[in-house]
Amino acid sequence: MHSHPLRQIIESCDRAISAKDFDALMDNYAEEAALVVKPGLIVTGKENIRKAFAAISDYFQDQLIVEQGEMQVIEGGGDALVIMETKLRFPDGQGGTVETTRRATYVFRQEKSGRWLCTIDNSYGTSLLHAETA
Repeated sequence: MHSHPLRQIIESCDRAISAKDFDALMDNYAEEAALVVKPGLIVTGKENIRKAFAAISDYFQDQLIVEQGEMQVIEGGGDALVIMETKLRFPDGQGGTVETTRRATYVFRQEKSGRWLCTIDNSYGTSLLHAETA
């Protein structure tokens, strides 16, 4: 079975995040996209999302590594809901490394050209329902 084209897109986004190549990353976002930066903080628009990813990279001392695990894609009406495991590795501030897995949710829209663009990026997934908001 072939993997969904969105897996390759998301994996390329992960590589761009890890490499701090935010220009390449933004090529995969719709102009009006939304990013859940953390519970209670959502930014919209490509420029704000780009700035948020740069700030996130700074926060993790430019050592954030993002990879994907299991993925399910549900398509309908030109949109796709992606439910997947997002695996994160970053420094713990004491010389070690933290490894964590989130159950993320993403929404992509397929353009008339056939290209997929991210419209909602929520690496926290449904855990937002139980998160403390700022």
